[in-house]
Amino acid sequence: MTFVLAALMQQPAAPAAPPPGPPALDVGVVAPDFAIPGATRYGTLKNPVRLSDYKGKTVVLAFFFKARTRG
Repeated sequence: MTFVLAALMQQPAAPAAPPPGPPALDVGVVAPDFAIPGATRYGTLKNPVRLSDYKGKTVVLAFFFKARTRG
């Protein structure tokens, strides 16, 4: 009985905190240049897409986290 009580009294280990990411941008601040793999409905692009490729144009980033998955 003592073993069961001791096991129940132990606190579960806290999950490890994720590593800190880059700081959030404030509204109106120019976004830093970055590159991401580009994709179309036919597959991925050979070269990465860079934000600097669209300098002077309006850019909208949309993330579809379940795209091309079974979820």
